[in-house]
Amino acid sequence: MGEDGRLTAVVALAQGMAAAHTPRESWRAAALGACRALGGSFAALSVWERELGRLRVLVNVGDRAQGEEEFPGGETYPVHQFPEITEFLHERWVAGGEPNAWVETAEGPAAGQPGYCHQRVAALRRRGRGCCVVAPIVLNGRAWGELYVARSAGVPVFGRGDADFATVLASVVSAGLAQSERLEEARRLAFTDALTGLANRRAVDVRLEEAIERHRDQGVVVSLVVCDLNGLKHVNDTRGHAVGDRLLERFGSVLSLCGAMLPGALAARLGGDEFCLLVVGSPADDVVKAADELCRRAAELELGEGVACGVASTEDPIGPVRSARRLFRLADAAQYQAKAMRADRPVVAGREGEDDPVVRLADAEPSGEDAVERRRFRGRLP
Repeated sequence: MGEDGRLTAVVALAQGMAAAHTPRESWRAAALGACRALGGSFAALSVWERELGRLRVLVNVGDRAQGEEEFPGGETYPVHQFPEITEFLHERWVAGGEPNAWVETAEGPAAGQPGYCHQRVAALRRRGRGCCVVAPIVLNGRAWGELYVARSAGVPVFGRGDADFATVLASVVSAGLAQSERLEEARRLAFTDALTGLANRRAVDVRLEEAIERHRDQGVVVSLVVCDLNGLKHVNDTRGHAVGDRLLERFGSVLSLCGAMLPGALAARLGGDEFCLLVVGSPADDVVKAADELCRRAAELELGEGVACGVASTEDPIGPVRSARRLFRLADAAQYQAKAMRADRPVVAGREGEDDPVVRLADAEPSGEDAVERRRFRGRLP
């Protein structure tokens, strides 16, 4: 590949990573871009997990051998099998050198060699590959992992020029990963409550809309638990907002713990003293059981006065649920009922027969004082 071709390949790799919306897409774009740029048949991107002493494969692309998954769940290798990661490369970086790429062949090391790596050579032979180029990736001044590109047996092996080009590609991948991490952190902050670490209202809105669409198309059960933490204002007024924040954090932990009883439940703080659990796929009775446990644990907190809890599930007789807004109204009305009754257990929409007061309250148009009291969810969702 000529100078212009390599420049085009570098630009294509950078653009592919920039267009990625998730870390997985970014990893795949990096591996695919490098594979094409180097004329490889296979490529992988791996991360060095220092605390676990292992190299974990994030993505495999191209002609995968038997057992190689695109996004492997558990393909890891002890780093002691790859001493160049912890010894050769680390020594070079500490000394101020550059993390240059090198080539291994099915016959042994080649261009830019850091030393013979039996594991890599054995893997090449086992998978029918003739050679590979390994390019270390440095992110924020530290060893992050490696870019690995291989060619099939029987085709020309990588040379010194390919190793140098792989070093350039690894630096482009590093820049792309840094950008991806910044974007992922921004997304995380946008969907996370800063005080409790739970999901925020925006995250609930997005997930609930998706869940209701699945309910309409596939009949998936969607349940919502809405909670109002009792006594927060009194704690803030008498003991200060720092203590009030501690109450919110502790209740957030309790909510997360109870949500863990339900696979895939999303625990969220909606704002102020309002929290919720969004559950997709679990039976309504399991959700009510978790809500009951939530009420019990909240009542045992040293601060506050327990929690008012309402539950609404598409599995209960609440009528058709065609919008996220209606399920929110039902859960809110159930919570409103629990607060009015000072109930120490959750109120569940639709379980009081045909003339269920919670369903009537949710579907009625609020007016006057009732509209002021039930201020939270009505009309917020499209």
